[in-house]
Amino acid sequence: MRFRSKAGDLRAGKSKFRESVARKSVASVTIQDRGFTLIEMVVVMFVIMIILAIAVPNYTHAVLLAKEAKLHQNLTTLNKVIQEYSLDRKQAPQSLEDLVPKYIKFIPDDITGKTDTWKLDMEDSDDAWDANQIGIKSVHSGSEETSTNGEPYSSWTH
Repeated sequence: MRFRSKAGDLRAGKSKFRESVARKSVASVTIQDRGFTLIEMVVVMFVIMIILAIAVPNYTHAVLLAKEAKLHQNLTTLNKVIQEYSLDRKQAPQSLEDLVPKYIKFIPDDITGKTDTWKLDMEDSDDAWDANQIGIKSVHSGSEETSTNGEPYSSWTH
């Protein structure tokens, strides 16, 4: 059993209401109501510029810290692999490429983003595994840039 209101059919009332709202909203919109004012646009742009002024330096600092962490990890890995190679073969590697097939998949990048900027510390002839073949004792970065703590990357050992 359905109940009807005294006003008549509910569906007819809803459609009449929608039509009247649609007519009013179309009629009430003028050219001034259709967009943003110049002041509103300037305020929005100003807020965006403030947010960028805060975010961009924080982002670049975070990227630099990530590069430094990667350099530290790469130094640790390379020097550890050089020690493993020397202990296994009873002689130090002659180049970093000697490590690639068995001890490490690839030569990691220096902080410069290249693999050819690593500076090699060679063994002393007195402390060498084989005095006739002096090999690599350790590596450090070839970059002369300074880190966030003020010391050059080239002074980092691992």
